[in-house]
Amino acid sequence: MSVRDRYAELLVELREHNHRYHVLDTPIISDAAYDELYRELTQIEADHPELISMESPTTRVGGPVAEVFAAVQHRERMFSLDNAMNIDEFDAWYERLRGALGSEPLGYSCELKIDGLAVSLTYISGVLAQASTRGDGVVGEDVTANVRTIKSVPLVLLGDAPEVMEVRGEIYLPLSEFVTLNERQAEEGKPPFINPRNTAAGSVRQKDPGVTASRNLGTWIYQLGYIEGGPDLSTHTEQMSWLSDLGLRVNPANATLATFGEVKGYIEDATRRRHDRDYETDGIVVKIDSLADQAKVGFTARSPRWAMAFKLPPEEKTTLLKSIEINVGRTGAVTPYAVMEPVFVGGVTVTNATLHNEGEIHRKDVRPGDTVVVRRAGDVIPEVVGPVVEFRPKGLRKWRMPKKCPFCDNPITLPEGQAKARCTGGYSCPSRLREYLYHFASRGAMDIEGLGYKTVHALLDLGLISNPSDIYSLTEEDLLSIEGWGELSAANLLSVIEASKRQSLAKLVFGLGIDHVGSTVASRLARRFGSLDALLAASVEEISDIDGIGPEIAGSVAAWAAEEDNRSLVSRLGAAGVAPGGAAGGEDLSRTLEGVTVVITGTLEGFSRDSARAAVEDRGGRVTGSVSAKTTALIAGANAGSKLSKAETLGVRILNEAEFVALLDRP
Repeated sequence: MSVRDRYAELLVELREHNHRYHVLDTPIISDAAYDELYRELTQIEADHPELISMESPTTRVGGPVAEVFAAVQHRERMFSLDNAMNIDEFDAWYERLRGALGSEPLGYSCELKIDGLAVSLTYISGVLAQASTRGDGVVGEDVTANVRTIKSVPLVLLGDAPEVMEVRGEIYLPLSEFVTLNERQAEEGKPPFINPRNTAAGSVRQKDPGVTASRNLGTWIYQLGYIEGGPDLSTHTEQMSWLSDLGLRVNPANATLATFGEVKGYIEDATRRRHDRDYETDGIVVKIDSLADQAKVGFTARSPRWAMAFKLPPEEKTTLLKSIEINVGRTGAVTPYAVMEPVFVGGVTVTNATLHNEGEIHRKDVRPGDTVVVRRAGDVIPEVVGPVVEFRPKGLRKWRMPKKCPFCDNPITLPEGQAKARCTGGYSCPSRLREYLYHFASRGAMDIEGLGYKTVHALLDLGLISNPSDIYSLTEEDLLSIEGWGELSAANLLSVIEASKRQSLAKLVFGLGIDHVGSTVASRLARRFGSLDALLAASVEEISDIDGIGPEIAGSVAAWAAEEDNRSLVSRLGAAGVAPGGAAGGEDLSRTLEGVTVVITGTLEGFSRDSARAAVEDRGGRVTGSVSAKTTALIAGANAGSKLSKAETLGVRILNEAEFVALLDRP
């Protein structure tokens, strides 16, 4: 057999094994046997690069980094679905169907609504030619290079494929992969991803297909959009069965039912089992099965009349609020949080939830010892909705902010006109010091990758650091004393610490944690004074002369500079070799976000609101306060609220913090 023939044979064999493993979940050979075939294929490609086919599984591992996502016109519009938020709205849809048809529909197709990213796949003569996002339904983004890396998307269809075919599906991140990914984030000292849905969407929209390939995404196909050629089929069920035969991944949980009563039974069962699967569902999609009936019922301007998404409600559970504890952040702000009996809600076990501030606690009238309602709406940050007052034991007292900080025993005060109480202990407070050091090492500041929250905590516990300058005195021996650390981890961190000595002056000023000084103000200070010594010597008047810096900020900077402890810190940093490499980070950045408009909502772990804004603006982008159709992307941190919902409604790209960092780092 010639090398060319063997190569073609291997392509067919590996295609079949990939289909059985990633689509059917019924492999017929061992992983080792598959690896042997794959190695043989890669060896042939190495020896004979002229034979390499785009149908080869080796092309899934990623390609060149894309500069932009090109616009793609869908052959058939990708409509949105109308939602039924309760059974009454669902019954009303059924009555409208009966009225439009003049009779009972001839069966229904029921499908789990996967919480992921809608995608359109185009096959030409059975070969994957293009993949695109839904976009506005008419025009989407070309994400072909990224989607090619997803192993459950066949590069070549099985059997007799039509000349041209466009199918629709959902790309999702399996829950098990989401847990693994966040464990890896924690190990690397990086912020966790918010939820599987946003992570899947961000993974598909990565500029680097190699990143997409590393995420182990999955797909389910749920609709035939456009076709030239192919068999004459009369129902949606027949279409899906045919697509499955072609090698596309169709969810086995789908069902075809005869009556509307059976549909309701499917919904009840799917609701009970919503957390039994390795993917998130946020509803059930019900479609008229007959294609002739679908054509008769037709479409509205935005959605098919023949389909309805029955939305599953945000889950709420009750549990015991055992206590209300507090945390002190890097600025000294005191944030209360709920400590609860573990409760399984929204697919996870919840034990803690933020309570924001004392005023919010009193507004909700939540008291330790209450039975409280806990919600995890959108499967993001858990929230205490309020107490179940009828279950409240007699004599429960309202919670009050403690007068002294439990970490340092210094007074807690509530500054006039502010909602947040503050610890007055400065950096003698262990909690504030921990947050301060984490901030100093964060990406927006000195960018010491690997010096994340867990590592900072461990170093403090071991007494190895007590202020930022101590970071630059760490040795390999020190780091090896941290449980689980080896020589490679220690060497990597020491290398990053050494490199951070040459960070820009703006990042260093921001990292120092001066009250009211975000990264935008830090950049202005760095540009104006050019060195820490000049900044320390500046008067309030000189500082307030800078455009955009008012008396309050100027006073705060001057007061910080006047404190002996801070001047000593600056001296120790200089002695340790910290020599800022430029006035301001933004001056050396290319304008990679020119024309990009973003909205930032929620709390970001590695950025203050000011530093996130500055990071975008330094790269030529624009930050606005409200979401609109002109918004390029929404940056969604913890406790993202109504802006997130609006972005989802408008189809605006949603990025979590890690994806925001990737956007900032793009070349």
